[in-house]
Amino acid sequence: MNDNDDMIPEADQQRDDHAVLVALQAENADLKDRLLRALAETENLRRRAERERQDASQYAMTGFARDMLGIADNFARALAACPPEKLDAADPQVRAVIEGVEATERQLLATLERHGVKKIESDGAKFDPNLHQAIAQVPGNGRAPGTVVNVIQDGYVIGDRLLRAAMVTVAAPEAPASGNGVDTTA
Repeated sequence: MNDNDDMIPEADQQRDDHAVLVALQAENADLKDRLLRALAETENLRRRAERERQDASQYAMTGFARDMLGIADNFARALAACPPEKLDAADPQVRAVIEGVEATERQLLATLERHGVKKIESDGAKFDPNLHQAIAQVPGNGRAPGTVVNVIQDGYVIGDRLLRAAMVTVAAPEAPASGNGVDTTA
């Protein structure tokens, strides 16, 4: 046997060892990639669960809040039924009842706001179909077309979501001056 015969099996062994090493490195890289993807997916899942938990906490009372708005509306209607001049001339007991209703309304609205329910400020605002429900177009009386003229029913948001659209009347575009349609400026 010569020295070359001893080298061939050693060279084959080195090639086999190298192939095993390359295969192990590839498997290691694949496992590392899968681990990183699993960690990223776990982090995304954690963030999504936290966001869903926050949303559930914030919006869980949506139905209850919507029901409470009806009560707030009734307080506002009751107070609107007693104009200030009538209140000034009212019996002290009647005045005390009205003041109690006002205090209750303020407390209800403050409680709703503390829980994320906020009134949409609409009077004089530009009409926004995402926040307002127009029930009529009326003369603007100096207001720009598309501006809210009167709020019939207040609207509310909870967090960043619409709870109830405000029912409003909107300034109509100015009517063109009446004439016979003939341009006499030419």
